[in-house]
Amino acid sequence: MTDLHVPYLDTLVALGRHIEFYDPDGTRYGLPTYPWRWAPTHLATLRQLRAAGLRPGGQPIAAQILWRHRKRTRVAYLYPIGAAKAKRTATPAQRQAISKALAARRTCPTCGQTKPYYIPRRLGECLDCHPA
Repeated sequence: MTDLHVPYLDTLVALGRHIEFYDPDGTRYGLPTYPWRWAPTHLATLRQLRAAGLRPGGQPIAAQILWRHRKRTRVAYLYPIGAAKAKRTATPAQRQAISKALAARRTCPTCGQTKPYYIPRRLGECLDCHPA
């Protein structure tokens, strides 16, 4: 797949520069792999798809981004934007169930009042009812 190559990074590799997480053929890491901020523009992460109102739609992972953060290797999977589907919207019944669940998280079981904040789970009651 030639569309998975980044010409600038290919030039650096041809000049003898080692780029740790650049593997567009997937021979080292099993999937086509790119360093941070060097993925092809036709691929997107889940977060990028979500921001565009899309979802992967059951398609397999096409590539990955690898980077180091605090001595650990992190990964973000990439999906083709062209094959992504529109994000599904919640039905009115689902929206009603969500609003009931969120209201329950704001209702104190001790005093029964609905607070403007979520009741802390570690306390089990609102801040007014919990002894300081």
